[in-house]
Amino acid sequence: MNPASSTCFTAALLLGVLTCTHAAAEVVVGDRSVGCADDPACINRLHPDIPMVAKADPGERIVFFGRDAFDLTLDPDEFSSADTIPREGVGIVHALTGPVFINGAKAGDVLAVTIEALEPDAVGWTNAGPFGFAGDQFGTDGRFIVWRMNGDYAVSDALPGVRIPNASFPGVVTTLPGQDLLAKVLARETQLLESGGAVMNPDPDEAEPAQLCGAEGTKPAECLRTIPPREHGGNMDIRYITTGTTVYLPCFIDGCGLAVGDFHYAQGDGEVAGTAIEMGGKMTVTARVVDDPPDLSRGPHYEGPSSVLRIPSKRFYAVTGFPLKDESSVPADLAYLDSPKIAGLSNLSADINLAARNALAAMIDYIVAEYGYDRTQAYMIASVAVDMRIGQLVDVPNVGVTAVLPLDIFVGRD
Repeated sequence: MNPASSTCFTAALLLGVLTCTHAAAEVVVGDRSVGCADDPACINRLHPDIPMVAKADPGERIVFFGRDAFDLTLDPDEFSSADTIPREGVGIVHALTGPVFINGAKAGDVLAVTIEALEPDAVGWTNAGPFGFAGDQFGTDGRFIVWRMNGDYAVSDALPGVRIPNASFPGVVTTLPGQDLLAKVLARETQLLESGGAVMNPDPDEAEPAQLCGAEGTKPAECLRTIPPREHGGNMDIRYITTGTTVYLPCFIDGCGLAVGDFHYAQGDGEVAGTAIEMGGKMTVTARVVDDPPDLSRGPHYEGPSSVLRIPSKRFYAVTGFPLKDESSVPADLAYLDSPKIAGLSNLSADINLAARNALAAMIDYIVAEYGYDRTQAYMIASVAVDMRIGQLVDVPNVGVTAVLPLDIFVGRD
């Protein structure tokens, strides 16, 4: 490590320094000594015009100092629980770190992001709010609890006798959308909202970067919320995208604009209360452009060691699905409604069945392309070997399903 890099990294360990735009060994991004609004590397909206805060070469280590989703500062000695989250509104969500320009990456490329390490903060929290999967039953409670955490377990005074093992992962790994995708998303989500679907439209409240997305910004009506995942990745909340895994993301602009955040110490499949054990932390990744990329038209892919899934296979491959469809089509499970409203939409609201169907279709596409089977064979392989798992149920309108394929079922291949 050269002297400049060493100085920057040492300072980053102490303070979470903003950015070393280019160092021999690693690039450091994020300044947690200040709040999100005062850190140029903290964003909570997505737009192709958001300025890059650092550059990294393919394969170079990128160290992100990430915040929890609400950018909270907590002291578990002051309180272990509260009647509600100690912050008003959700305008800050999600406080992400980035974006980083990946040198040599072009629009149309696929970026492979490998998570090398994720070190949790010592404090985290969980909230049972109205936005959970059973928010109609528990949302009025709004209970908020604080966790003490180390590298092994999390405990809370509010839940005596409970000890949650460390399974840290980033809820958000994303690239920035391009202009074409931005226009497509704005059109379909506006259409869905007008049809009565659950959508969080662009909102300038606490938006960062404020000069672009805030109330006095240049394009507040175009800045996408980070709540739902989309084709660019985003808030997928898949706990298997963790240390040792590689997630494949499409690049919609030159440099891709890699950003991460919404770190979780642990989460059950579904994140049913709307939050996990939310935390800040330090995450190290490497990124490279894929020479022979997978087809990500239905959503990001990811792969990693089977220890992440605890399945009897040395490796796995997985795809994602969201409730998106072609206009004029009606999913089979909704055909009985005979609704022209459904037929005209390209995005359905919180439809887990459609998300699962899309994940299955993406997996069939992958098996056909990678292993040479026909679609019927691939369908039968999926029926006997692929696990359909819920990634999250709360990031409206796009709930997420992931389909997991154990690779050891294919003999004679590495």
